[in-house]
Amino acid sequence: MSSLPNCPKCSSEYTYEDGVLLVCPVCAHEWAAESEINSLEDEKVIKDFNGNVLNDGDTVSVIKDLKVKGSSSVIKIGTKVKNIRLVDGDHDIDCKINGFGAMKLKSEFVKKV
Repeated sequence: MSSLPNCPKCSSEYTYEDGVLLVCPVCAHEWAAESEINSLEDEKVIKDFNGNVLNDGDTVSVIKDLKVKGSSSVIKIGTKVKNIRLVDGDHDIDCKINGFGAMKLKSEFVKKV
């Protein structure tokens, strides 16, 4: 006998699994199992402009000219950035760019090389 939880909406015991969701046939409520929710929160996937998954240590290329805040410098399109490090936050890439030093970039402005 399976040990599926009761429906959180109507407390029905007749729940069943449908892929990654749990479904209640009585009230038609669908929800994700706790283990699925925890695993999805732990695995934050960061993707580049084209939708490729980025990993620590990847090499990326800048897809548009980026103004450097607090400076009159510009990071030109096509600039290669080696050995990136993924971090949490608004700017999700930490890196060092030759001629500029340590920078934070948004993944939407790079593509994987």
